[in-house]
Amino acid sequence: MNVRRPPARLLDAALIGASLADAWAHIEIEEHAAMACALLAALALALRRRLPLTTFVFTLPTAMVSDAVFATLAALYTLSSLSRHRILLAGCALAYAITDFLPWPWSSLEAADLAETSSLVHLTYTLAVSVAPVFLGQLVQARRELSLRLSEISEAREHERLLTAQSVLAKERAQLAREMHDVVSHQVSLIAVQAGALQVGSRDPETRKAAATIRRLSVQTLDELRHMVSVLRASGSRPTELTPQPSIADLRQLVGGSGIEAELETDLPEDLPPGIQRAVYRSVQEALTNVRKHAPGATARVHIRHRDGALHTTVINTAPTRPALPLPSAHHGLAGLRQRAELLGGTIATECTVDGGYKLHVELPMQHRPPPASAAPQLPN
Repeated sequence: MNVRRPPARLLDAALIGASLADAWAHIEIEEHAAMACALLAALALALRRRLPLTTFVFTLPTAMVSDAVFATLAALYTLSSLSRHRILLAGCALAYAITDFLPWPWSSLEAADLAETSSLVHLTYTLAVSVAPVFLGQLVQARRELSLRLSEISEAREHERLLTAQSVLAKERAQLAREMHDVVSHQVSLIAVQAGALQVGSRDPETRKAAATIRRLSVQTLDELRHMVSVLRASGSRPTELTPQPSIADLRQLVGGSGIEAELETDLPEDLPPGIQRAVYRSVQEALTNVRKHAPGATARVHIRHRDGALHTTVINTAPTRPALPLPSAHHGLAGLRQRAELLGGTIATECTVDGGYKLHVELPMQHRPPPASAAPQLPN
């Protein structure tokens, strides 16, 4: 638990006030020399942090000529909390004990008085009082250094934890890259080879066209996969952007190479924010992929319009004319689109059409609005 400490100036002012009150209680107004020493000692406490030894020297006379010893003890404590010189601290404590024990003026001291029991008790008490602030100051200094060491150890452990996490992440990314390269790349390469063979060997124009489309999509997938593998193998050593990022200008190529009969209608400028362009591209890409997978033989229409300060992307497909093939799917596509839209302050809606088709509508504001705190969506990895 952290204890809030008072400001340094306020603490110094409190010590000076307590020193003046101590002088007022133990020194008579007529004792001008003692009062001057007490005032000097009280004012010297303002320098106790910058010049602790000098402050102690300035406060020592008031302990010699009077019983006002608060300023001297405060200066001795400050010196002990800031200095590691044990011999110096022992000498200062002994100097205070001597000046406080001997009567002032020293000429009134008699040798017989030193042998009395009361004098010995007084000397023991004075030595105990002089040692107490030294021990307390050293304890505070040790506590301060211990707190600093614990803070350094905590920072070192946190740094070590981050390095360990980065190392584990790097290993996982490297393993994932190897699996993607060995499994996915191999299968897609076989698809591209078989599609090329089918394109060359077939005499049916429709079959050759479909094989060419499959081969082109396979080669494009291999290029994207190769880039993803290079990103994963970077292992977080530096920020690696998935470049080049798709934009509005790439929509016609996307629709043309989708492998289905699709129509694109858009009049958007190409200077939209990059995040908006990527969201629109990924939405259309996911919608066309779903049409190709779940609605074979269907046609699609893609409408992108700017209306009422928002960007509206609508993809509508007709009913399928052939049964869908059972293809593997993680069912994360629409969830990822919904999270991407929410991050940009937009919405996504899906519904079945009257003729048995499907409709996807994505609305994105032109000016980004942060998502609500309760949503806290994360883009899928």
